[in-house]
Amino acid sequence: MSLNTNKSESEWNYSESDIAQKFLLFNVLKDGRVHVLTPPAESVPPSFGTTPDVLTKDVEISTEVFARISIPSSASTNACTTQKLPVVFYLQGGGFCKQYAFSEDSTRFGSDIAAEANVIFITIKYGIFPARPLPACYDDSWAALQWLASHSKGTTGPEPWINDYADLGRIFVGGNSAGGNICHTLLAKAGSMGLPGDAKVEGMILIHPYFGEDDKMWMYMCPTNEGPQDPRMKPAVEDLPRIVCGRVLVVLAEKDVLYGAGNMYAEELIKSGWKGTVEIMENKDKDHCFNFSNFMDLEAIAIRQRIASFIHNQS
Repeated sequence: MSLNTNKSESEWNYSESDIAQKFLLFNVLKDGRVHVLTPPAESVPPSFGTTPDVLTKDVEISTEVFARISIPSSASTNACTTQKLPVVFYLQGGGFCKQYAFSEDSTRFGSDIAAEANVIFITIKYGIFPARPLPACYDDSWAALQWLASHSKGTTGPEPWINDYADLGRIFVGGNSAGGNICHTLLAKAGSMGLPGDAKVEGMILIHPYFGEDDKMWMYMCPTNEGPQDPRMKPAVEDLPRIVCGRVLVVLAEKDVLYGAGNMYAEELIKSGWKGTVEIMENKDKDHCFNFSNFMDLEAIAIRQRIASFIHNQS
């Protein structure tokens, strides 16, 4: 298959007769090429647009997986004390085919949460379709979570900021849209397989999460899919009680096409026998992932504040 690799729009001049299949986010052409309809978000340097008093850097986890880490600059004063910080392990969305992990909006969001919640914020850059079809995003994210947890065995992990500043007994796994979907799969898997060392996931944060059933686009992106009820797409009843955390925050937007899916996930989790608590936050008259592009919107600010209170169990 010839793949879309940041081509300019002029390279995608084709007619309706050239299209083999149409999906919401991309077209598949008869010659095998895949045209993702929204251009990829521009990656910015780690320090671009970050809030004052936050330090940010990029880390290579593997040849395929990268992380952008933001910490409050005040964390360095606590390096030799027991006052280490909770960690937010975050997965940006993008329909599994658009990369936003190191975009301006994502970088600013991570920086804002690091400052407002006084946490270490880690954004994971995972493989996306079509360059790397599903399940690459799940595999990459799992590898990244294991990498994070591996630091809990002592101070011998590969990343000094995590060794010095992170409380790995207080990990919060979060994500928006497709990233929220991946969060569920990770924590169900962690519930079955465990995590290295004494790392512990305390909570999960889902912002406008994607879940579906018989989603033809998702199944096309995942050639090894298990059918219309693939448990990575539609959470399986038996997976819900395995979620390896005690608290979940689900953020919904009233006008989001995924509102129903997110709300149903919360309801099914509550009914599943899972021994935890679910909090739901709803933003009236708002659309999907509005809080990233409109970061100064009062409701966007409220989401960040709610995340901070959730992390510190003040909701």
